[in-house]
Amino acid sequence: MEWLPAQINPQLFIVLLLLIAAIWLFIANKIRMDVVALLVLVVFSLTGILTVPEILAGFSDPNVVLIALLFIVGEALLRTGIAYQVSDWLLRIANNNEVKVLILLMLAVCGLGAFMSSTGIVAIFIPVVLAICRRMQISPKRLMMPLSIAGLISGMMTLIATPPNLIANAELVKAGWPALSFFSFTPIGIMILGLGIIYLLVARHLLDSGNPEDLKQNYNRTSMNDLIESYQLSTRARQVIVLPDSPFIGKTLDELHLHSRYHILIIAIERWRRIRRIVVTPSALTELRAKDILLFDVTNTELDWLDFCQQHHLKPIEVRGQYFSEKAKSVGMAEISPIPESALLGKTVREIRFQNKYGLTIAGVKRGHTLLQTDIAEVEFTVGDQYVVIGEWKQIQALQSKNQDFFLLNSPAEIEQVAPALSQAPHALFSVAIMVGLMVSGVVSNVIAALITCILLAKFRCIDAKSAYNAIHWPSLILIVGMMPFATALTKTGGINLAVDALLQFVGGWGIHAILASLFILCAIISSFISNTATAILMAPIAVAMAAKLDISPVPFVITIAISASAAFMTPVASPVNTMVLGPGGYKFSDFLKVGIPFTILVMLATIFVVPILFK
Repeated sequence: MEWLPAQINPQLFIVLLLLIAAIWLFIANKIRMDVVALLVLVVFSLTGILTVPEILAGFSDPNVVLIALLFIVGEALLRTGIAYQVSDWLLRIANNNEVKVLILLMLAVCGLGAFMSSTGIVAIFIPVVLAICRRMQISPKRLMMPLSIAGLISGMMTLIATPPNLIANAELVKAGWPALSFFSFTPIGIMILGLGIIYLLVARHLLDSGNPEDLKQNYNRTSMNDLIESYQLSTRARQVIVLPDSPFIGKTLDELHLHSRYHILIIAIERWRRIRRIVVTPSALTELRAKDILLFDVTNTELDWLDFCQQHHLKPIEVRGQYFSEKAKSVGMAEISPIPESALLGKTVREIRFQNKYGLTIAGVKRGHTLLQTDIAEVEFTVGDQYVVIGEWKQIQALQSKNQDFFLLNSPAEIEQVAPALSQAPHALFSVAIMVGLMVSGVVSNVIAALITCILLAKFRCIDAKSAYNAIHWPSLILIVGMMPFATALTKTGGINLAVDALLQFVGGWGIHAILASLFILCAIISSFISNTATAILMAPIAVAMAAKLDISPVPFVITIAISASAAFMTPVASPVNTMVLGPGGYKFSDFLKVGIPFTILVMLATIFVVPILFK
């Protein structure tokens, strides 16, 4: 026991007991993790191991502020519809195949995370993954952990991908060795990414997918296509392009008298605005333009549609079956019913000028279980009738909030994809591009880059103050803040030095693979409870010293330290990216142990055998 110091700090035993107790409470999952973290702060204060500034240092830590800001960035991407566009792209490319989605997701996250904060990438992709899970009707547990693991692996891709890489490089230079290149980590990172994809295709089955009834309740809701089928709208929908010589151009819908003359309604208008196509909800004063795409609801079965189009210089085009689902970000649909006290009872749709008053179009009426086939404009509002309305989501929500004449009877699942700031999507992309540029260039710190981005997002009205504050997942932040003092306490009481001395004593004369394995294990264990940056700062000098003692190159040693510091797969508190997916994925502490421990062992084996070959 020569490695033991003459006198061990008694407070170290308290710190270790507190650490064990916190881990046990996390695993038991009887008390919320953020509450456990707050209890840790209280115990450190009562025992006098740490001062109050040391205990509360996490609240001023830039990384904690950065995480909060990136939650806001992710919410802005959701509100502007960008997150759903990315999810649509992934699903389209993957053809709704979960295996392909997982592979593309991990490739996208690692590709972006190689050049910017992995925390930022994961925050941006969380709403994307949730949208994908809703669309595919699978549990978020299936994809949220692959997202966090991909975020961690992205730190192994380039020199700037994560602070431990830069710390390892700085320690090499300090020892007089050549600096690592920008892509020194890339070969090992790509290898681990490949292993991660293969492993997770199998290991995702280890995760409990949740109660099937809960999934059914969450995902098998009425969709817009269900409403279309129920009200037989698909057979009545017609779509045309307004040709340049059409007499419709320059006239308002009120002037065209389409319903009174032909018994048809325009329920949506697509037109170009700058460089993108938008959907306009029609009103009596909407003026038609050349190249507008009009979606008609044709209830007149006697109308010669082709003759009508030819007469008014309109070009018929095919209506896709998924039209409303594809336009669900901007065009809404819902079922409403009159309230018994409504002043509109007994009046017809035409009399109250429903479209002008509410900004919505009534496309179908049910009385009991019977779908009315009469002219909708002449239908009298009756208690118990059901009406399907089409228009902007904000108008549907306004109709619900006023609650004077109607109540919302049935809202489709697509309402969760509503993007209230859809028109600001280009500004959101510009703001995020600014953040990425600032983070990659290093002109300002990551937290300032994120703060600038949040200010831009607010300036461009991509997000409002209430949504920004609600977007922050406060339990995750409290958990991180509460666990941070362990790093200070273990250093202050000599716990870290004690572990390092023991390592040097036991593995100093072993072979290179065993030494690297010992370094990897110790580093992975430490980084499971303190930040990977702090772990690298503590372990990198030891790695260089061990290499010098063995008279071999320190490059494989520091590379191993950097990779193992990023291999924080085993616990939800090991890295902010793990903590961020904890809530949205519905995970328990044990879920990370089940999936993370085997993968950490796999990464360790790959590292200790491949790194000495690649780096000499």
